[in-house]
Order: sequence, then C-alpha cells, then structure tokens
Amino acid sequence: MSRLDEIFSTELNRLKSEQLNWEPKTLKTPSSNRAMYDGKKVILLCANNYLGLSNHPSLKKAAIDATKKYGAGSGAVRAISGTMELHVKLEKKIAQFKKTPAALFYQSGFTVNSGFIPAMTGEGWLLISDELNHGSIIDGVRLSKGDKTIYKHSDMDDLKRVLAENREKYKNILVITDGVFSMDGDIAKLDEIVEAANEAGAFVYVDDAHGDGVLGKNGAGIVSHFHQHGKVDIEMGTFSKAFGVVGGYVCGSKELCEFALNKSRTWLLTGSHPPAVSAACIAALETIQKNPSLVKTLWKNREFFIGGLKDLGFDTGKSQTPIIPIMLGESSTAKKFSQELFKKGVYGLPIVFPMVAQGKARIRTQVSASHTKKDLEEALDAIEKVGKEIKII
Repeated sequence: MSRLDEIFSTELNRLKSEQLNWEPKTLKTPSSNRAMYDGKKVILLCANNYLGLSNHPSLKKAAIDATKKYGAGSGAVRAISGTMELHVKLEKKIAQFKKTPAALFYQSGFTVNSGFIPAMTGEGWLLISDELNHGSIIDGVRLSKGDKTIYKHSDMDDLKRVLAENREKYKNILVITDGVFSMDGDIAKLDEIVEAANEAGAFVYVDDAHGDGVLGKNGAGIVSHFHQHGKVDIEMGTFSKAFGVVGGYVCGSKELCEFALNKSRTWLLTGSHPPAVSAACIAALETIQKNPSLVKTLWKNREFFIGGLKDLGFDTGKSQTPIIPIMLGESSTAKKFSQELFKKGVYGLPIVFPMVAQGKARIRTQVSASHTKKDLEEALDAIEKVGKEIKII
C-alpha cells in the first residue's frame, strides 16, 4: 500500500468505525415509486424525484428525439461553440416558469452556487448565510473573497441583528438562504427575509432546489409560494429533483445572467449539456404546466404519509414539505434502521454526521407523486415493524 493510500485508509477506517461512511446501492431500473437496488425490488423513499418525472414518457421521447436530431453531445463549452438552440429555448422556458426577465442554464445546481456566488461577490462584500444552508452554498461562500457570517437557522431576529450590525460597514451585503432545507424539509421565511434585507439595503439570493416543482402555483417554487416575484434578486435551482433530469440554473435580470455568462468559471469552463438532457428539461417544464394534478398528488401523498408516521409515534422534526425526516438520534441507530427497512422492501436513506449535527441522525424519507396509497401503506407498515424491533417506538 502506498503512503497516499495509507492516508486514505486511515480516514476510511475512522469513518467506518464511527458509522459515518457512505455505501451507495446500485439502481438497476428507472427511478420510480418501486425500483430495483442491488437486486432487490423496493419502495423507493429516498429519491428527489418528487413528481415522478424521471421516467415520464414525454421526457424520454424528448431526449430520444433530440439525440437523433442533434447528436450525443454539444462538442464544446457554452462560451465557445457549445451553445445549442435547445439551451437557448430552455433558458427562455425557465425564465417564463419563474417569471423573471432571464435565466442561465448551468451544468448542475452545485456549479451555480460554487461558481456564481464567488463570481458576483468579492472584497467589500458581506455574505450572510443561514447556518443550515446546503454544502454547495457553503462552498460558494468560502470561495468568495468577501467577508462571511451566518445567522441562526430561520431566526429572523438574528438575521436582523446581523444586518443591523453590518449595514454601515459594507457597501454590498448578500443574504443567502435555501428555500426548502434539504435535511429537515422546512421552508425558509422568504417574505420576512426579503423585508429584513430591503430595510438594510441588502440583496437576497435563494436556492430553490427543493422548492421547484413542489411549492408555489403549479410548482413554480418558493418565490411564487410567498408571492415575492420581482422582490428576490437572485434565484437558482436544479433540474435534478422534481424535474427528474439534471442541470442547474440561475435567473433574475438580463444583466445578472449576462454577468454570470461572462464571469462564472463553473459555467464558462464546463462542457455544455447534451441535447438529450436539455430537451428532457424542456419537456419537464411543459409536462408540469400541462398537468397541475402532479403537484396536488405530491402534497396529498405527503399529508397521508406524515400523518401515518406521527400516528405511529415517530418524530418528524420540522418538516413542512415532502422531505420528511424520521428523527433517530445516533448514527448507528439510523444505519441499523435503514438496513432493516431495506430487508423489508423499503429504501430509506440514513443521514448522519457531518450532513447533520451529531446526535441528529435520521432516516430522510421523500414522497413522490408517483407513489400509490398502497406503496405508502406498505412503507408505513415496514417502518412500524422496524421501529418496534429496534425499540424506537
């Protein structure tokens, strides 16, 4: 074993001994309400596929047709010769969906946050971040040359305190928040954030990754949910969750998107999406707009499932969305719970430190519009049995 591999092995052994290591299972079917992982058919409760679109016929057809017409790839980064008409069409669709003047399509949501945040901020800026923001926001903030601070999670009094203490010290202040927090499933108080930022002359940046397709009118997201159109400076999101595909975006003014196009290195230096992906993303937006029942079914399933968990005596934390944690405490307990659940035909992911705080391990369940009532009833039955077997309930 090389000296470098010894370094890797030492850390891996530590992670395994503390039950903090990841052991990804292999998907052998489309991602849907029931799927095949590691040769076992399970009810899938840990996918971001909130509207069940990843295997939707219209998206698959769009991807196939685009591949036949345009080929397998774009051949370059967007800034050189890789901007295809499908990319331009998608950006117009995103802007229409989000009711903003413009949008720019990125390789992923992560590359938006890690690339655009440091590109737009610099010396003389203050970045104020919610303490439970996604890792991609954290990385983007760390890469910025601006000053950084945090406010207590969704604590508006603390945010106002931070703004009041700093408004005279900085010319430019950016408040950054997730829209839906991915580990707890709670919703940012965006209306209050906007109000506090406006009073302090600060800008607002919201990550709508888990809000798109879930919140707002026909899934238009958190800005729609709080009726804040035109009041949020920067919105970003991803197509890898409710939209069922992959790719990120930033939207706002035309100037904002042109600035990102010229200054964000994660956009400038990353190969552009293949035609199949861009076409499927377009089809996802069109499918949602044509089928408002998808979002309604998602929320109907969410209410049924969280009600069942609470009836069984489980702690579902602060959930306000289809992200519903089963709070368990210790990492080893969460891993054991997940293992036993999988044996019973339900795939629920254990979330452990450092993705959540020590002592806050949980099974993060996520329901979908594709789940049937029978799926959810069977899942609740299995969860009850495991909970009793390991003496959680």
